[in-house]
Amino acid sequence: MLSHEDQIVAAIRQIIRAVDLHSRHLVNGHGMTGPQLAVLQEASRLGPTSPTSLAKAVHLSQATVTGILQRLERRSLVQRQPSPDDRRSVLISITPQGAELLKSSPSLLQDRFRDALSSLREWERLQILATLQRVGELMDADDIDAAPHLISGDFSDPIEQPSAFFPDEADPA
Repeated sequence: MLSHEDQIVAAIRQIIRAVDLHSRHLVNGHGMTGPQLAVLQEASRLGPTSPTSLAKAVHLSQATVTGILQRLERRSLVQRQPSPDDRRSVLISITPQGAELLKSSPSLLQDRFRDALSSLREWERLQILATLQRVGELMDADDIDAAPHLISGDFSDPIEQPSAFFPDEADPA
């Protein structure tokens, strides 16, 4: 029988593994990382928008979003256009190819997770929040800035990345 401590560590490893597997599924099945899909979804939702507004909407740094936009633009999924109000600024909009890709893309893991969380009672959500915040403190992670995206690896590179927590973990698939 595993100790409570070992069971907690195993549960954290399962969560990390689920995030890794979902991220790999996105890359292998759709050629996109989670952050790329999030940026494409937001570009579609917002309509023509500035890169700064897009970065704020997806809770990622401007530098990260700039790299993502470059990759999406190379694949003709988004386009940059001069702003009609200020020719020095650009607006990002999704292309027809980007819209088609979104139709066939799965939902992001955090979207399904939020939906499941919303079905819980308020006290259950608060209990989970408090517990996870405490776990973060115990792992000295409470001061680490994190976006609300369930993804692993390098946010700016579309190749598979091993989990930062368990880099030697073999993929069973």
